[in-house]
Parts: sequence; C-alpha cells; structure tokens
Amino acid sequence: MTTIALSKRSIDNFFGFLYKMDTNSKKRLIIKLTESIEDSKKPNKNIKSLFGSWIDNRDSDLIIKDIRDSRLNNRDIVEF
Repeated sequence: MTTIALSKRSIDNFFGFLYKMDTNSKKRLIIKLTESIEDSKKPNKNIKSLFGSWIDNRDSDLIIKDIRDSRLNNRDIVEF
C-alpha cells in the first residue's frame, strides 16, 4: 500500500474542514485513524518461515510414484 505525505499547509486545510464537524463524527474519525496506525505496526514475519524442506515419512520412491500416478494425460486437442 502506498502512503501519502502531506505538507503542513495541507494538514491545516484538512483541519479547517474537520474543525466544523460534530463531536461524534470527530470521535469516529479519531478511532479510524488510530486503528489505521495500529494495523501498520504489525510485526514483520521472518522470510525464513516461508520456505523449508519437505517433511514426509514415506520413502522417496513412493512419493515419486504417487506424483506420477496423480498426473493426467489429456491428449484431446480442441479445435477452434
């Protein structure tokens, strides 16, 4: 997600608009902004957790046989 950095002038312009809002709307806006800040502080996952070795108790020959048996050979050619 891309972020937008606002200048002080832009923030002042937004505040001028928000200043006229009723109290309940301001509170809901504060809650939404706070939630968006808290969501961005999620800890980054370690990339090493995304890969690893194959874990299986079967013999490699049996795994290869299972993979080959699961393949589908469809030689039906569809013409357009």
